[in-house]
Amino acid sequence: MTDRQTLPALPETLAIAVAAATDTGGRPSNEDAALAIELAAPDRGKAGSPAFLLAVADGMGGHAGGEVASRLAIETIRDAVKPGGDGDAALLLKQAFRRANEVIVAEAAATGAAGMGTTLTAAILRGKYATVASVGDSRAYLLRGRGVTQVTKDHSLVAEQVAAGELSREEARTSPQRNILTHALGTQPKLARDLPAVFELTLLPEDRLLLCTDGFHDVLEQRDYAEILAAAAPEQSVERLIGLAKERGTTDNVSAVVAVAVPTRVPTALPAPAPARGVPVGAIAAAAIAAILVLLLVAALVLGVVP
Repeated sequence: MTDRQTLPALPETLAIAVAAATDTGGRPSNEDAALAIELAAPDRGKAGSPAFLLAVADGMGGHAGGEVASRLAIETIRDAVKPGGDGDAALLLKQAFRRANEVIVAEAAATGAAGMGTTLTAAILRGKYATVASVGDSRAYLLRGRGVTQVTKDHSLVAEQVAAGELSREEARTSPQRNILTHALGTQPKLARDLPAVFELTLLPEDRLLLCTDGFHDVLEQRDYAEILAAAAPEQSVERLIGLAKERGTTDNVSAVVAVAVPTRVPTALPAPAPARGVPVGAIAAAAIAAILVLLLVAALVLGVVP
């Protein structure tokens, strides 16, 4: 009777699926920009951590200024975070945001584009670890199970009023001051020392991470994000979010980036077969040697070698 060999469980890892889209929404031109690029891919058939850079930016200063500012922010962060995604993620993002601020300030000075600026929310994903950085009121949301959590905090006047208890969240959504930012890239020669705000997350299987500009804020509820993100792949999610915002009459540009943590199993090398239960390898070898000695002794007796 032979024993059935029990194979070890394959280790679980996360694959990351991403998509990005941007649309004019309720405006004639688009001052938003969005980015979703792969920084590193794991070796095929081996355990590893995929890495991605995600970002959304919402420019301000009119078509000539806002479009340029958001584009410069996205280009600068893309160039600052090199393929491979190596290095401390929080430090990389802080340096990239500060560099983007300098680039936009220099562009405004060179072109005379007064009021040029942009929000920027970006994330570096390495396997299950996500680092998010933000300046302005573009947001990051995490969908886990059926619940949606706003990861970032808006740098806006109404956000400060809500935090101080002067406005409710519902009042903030319709306040005439809701578009007044307290921080943005390009509006000051240097970013404040505590900017960008950085948030670190550990993703679980089936988590969804959403980065989006403020064109969604006035027309979509958190339950809308939950329903759409939970029901569709990233490509369909970004398109449905944009479509719903336009259907509900958004008056702004709309941009979204979605990342999904997809659980996978990675095969590993199987261990060498174990000997039959209850019979040690040493005992098997000893029995074989003893049998050989007996056969030699019998042969010697038959041939008359032993007196």
